[in-house]
Formats: sequence, structure tokens, C-alpha cells
Amino acid sequence: MNRSKLQFKLEARDGNARAGFFHLHGQKIETPIFMPVGTNATVKAITVDELKTIGYRLILGNTYHLHLRPGDEIIQRLGGLHDFMNWNRGVLTDSGGFQVFSLGKLNKITEEGAFFQSHLDGSKKVLTPESAIAIQENLGSDIMMVLDECLPIPIDKRAAAESIKRTGRWAVRSFNARTTKNNLFGIVQGANFDDLRKESAQMLMETDFDGFAIGGLSVGEEKEIMNRIVSMIAPDLPETKPRYLMGVGDPVDMINSIESGIDMFDCVLPTRNARNGGLFTFKGPMSIKQARYKEDGLPIDEDCGCDVCRNYSRAYLRHLYKSDEILSSRLNSYHNLWFFKQLLEKAREAIFAGTFKEFKRQFLSDYFGSQG
Repeated sequence: MNRSKLQFKLEARDGNARAGFFHLHGQKIETPIFMPVGTNATVKAITVDELKTIGYRLILGNTYHLHLRPGDEIIQRLGGLHDFMNWNRGVLTDSGGFQVFSLGKLNKITEEGAFFQSHLDGSKKVLTPESAIAIQENLGSDIMMVLDECLPIPIDKRAAAESIKRTGRWAVRSFNARTTKNNLFGIVQGANFDDLRKESAQMLMETDFDGFAIGGLSVGEEKEIMNRIVSMIAPDLPETKPRYLMGVGDPVDMINSIESGIDMFDCVLPTRNARNGGLFTFKGPMSIKQARYKEDGLPIDEDCGCDVCRNYSRAYLRHLYKSDEILSSRLNSYHNLWFFKQLLEKAREAIFAGTFKEFKRQFLSDYFGSQG
């Protein structure tokens, strides 16, 4: 069978930090890259045209949610996820493993797969490595993820050791279940145990995946744990394939992880925070709901070039938020997604220039400066 081979080209290095690109769905995807999350085939409050204007070429869709509603077979009959949401650029879908993990007491994991109750109607469902791939192939995503078991931190080491072996077997089953040319990434697990993380990575690298992800972080553990695991595992992953840190999108975490060799990120943070009045700037995060912005005629960030900062004041944005206007979510989300795009572009430029450490130092200094 003709397996898809993602051609990842490494263009520059600065220490472990990497800049590169690959082509996907007719688009040149430059790394490091942040992928906005479109859980239900939409990045919340943002149109696809706005995503294109900001410059995004790859977004994430959610296998679990789209399987339950409207149904992956319906999406397939309507031409796949790209046609369904009118997005003619790249789509990565997760496997649904993290959503099953987040259901907690509503799930049960066996060798066969994950048994769970739908959060919509309580109906009993099962997700196997094979069905997770079949669903993603129905969705027509450009990059699919293997089904994995996302572990909580902390967890008993013996249970974690058993889990990573199962995740390894599931990864092989996922790989063998693929019937299309869609790319497929493996996922490293192992909770907070260094040796289990290394063992999981070694198991995965025995299979010729198109890219490799690190999962099971940003699940409530201490930042030190995340930084330690990422800095240890990222350099061990294949040099010639993309490295994806799943579910991580805090600006500081991304910069630290880029320094360790991570290429790809996704997170709901920019849009979720936006809907709650949280805005990101290079001078630090700000909460637009605060009273001090009531009569503030300045933009969110005077140095930002986005449409929101060029056209609206902090006072107006605070008014929209306090009035519970839908436009509040739209404008805040647009600005945050613009910031995330600019942040990773600046990181990429610094890698090419060989000045990443200085870029990081300056970014952290500005980010933890005067604004709040």
C-alpha cells in the first residue's frame, strides 16, 4: 500500500531549537507552529477567512466530539472535514484518547480499547485503535493520531509501566489499521517517569510513523515536570520527523519547549481565555474585565498590528465583555490568535538568526514586566 510520507525539511538549528517545514494539503507548513483548536469543526468565535487572514495553515479537529456529533460518517458523506467546514488548508485530528481520559469515572480501559459513556446522552461507546483510525479517515484529516492512554500525574509506576506497553501495542494496531494515505503520528506516554518516557519513545520509534508526539503533559502537573520530560525526550525523537507537544499552549511553555526541540503545539488557551476576558501581549497577559480599563482609550497592545488593536480601545473591549456581547469573544479571540502566530514566527526568525537564547531572555523579561 502507498503510505504517505511527510517530508519534513530541517532548515535551521540553534542548540536544540529547530526551524523547518513540511507540505500538507497544498500548504507549506513552517515550524515551529501553533495549531488553533477547532474541537467541533470550528475554532470558537472565528471564521475560516479570519484564520487565513491571521496566517494559519494547520488547525486541529477533535475525533471524539465529531464522532459523537454530527457523526464522522455524515462528515464523510459531505466531503470530509475540509469541505464540511470550508477549510482548504491542513487539518490534524487527535485520536480521542485525551477526551476519554478526561471522562474519568465514565471510562474503562482494556486491551481492546476504551469503553466510555457519551457526555451527550450517556450512551455506551467504545474506541479501539482500529475504530479511532477509521473515524479519522472518515473525517479526512491530513494528520491522524494513534489511540493512546493518557495517564494522570501522579500515578502508580507499575500501572504506568503497564499502560505504556498497551499504548505501544495500540500504536502498532493503529498503524496497521490505516487504509488511506493520511499521515499518522505516534504518541509518547509515561506520566512523570523518565525511564518510562524513554521506553515509550523507543517502542514507538520501532514503527515508521510520519511524526512523533509527546502526550500526557499539561494535565495539571508542575511546570518543572513538563520541562524536564520535554527537554529529555524531544532530542531523542527522530531528527527527520516533526515533534509535536500535545495540548500545550502557554506562551512560556511553548518557548521553553521550542528550546528543547519541539516543532508543533496545540491548545484551547488563546480562544478559551479570550472568552473569559483574558488577552495575551508581549508585555504580558492582561484581563480586560478589570476596572482600570473602563476609560482606557489605548489598544490592547500599541505594538500589535492586528485588526483589533488597530481599531478598538481597551475601554470598548471591556464594555463588550461586561455587556456579554458576542463580539467580545470574537475580537478577543482574533487578537489572541494573532499574538500566538506572531510569537512563533518571532521564535522561528530567532532560530534562523542564531539568537534564540537572547530572544527567549528578552521575551520572558518583557512578558513578566509591568502589565497585569
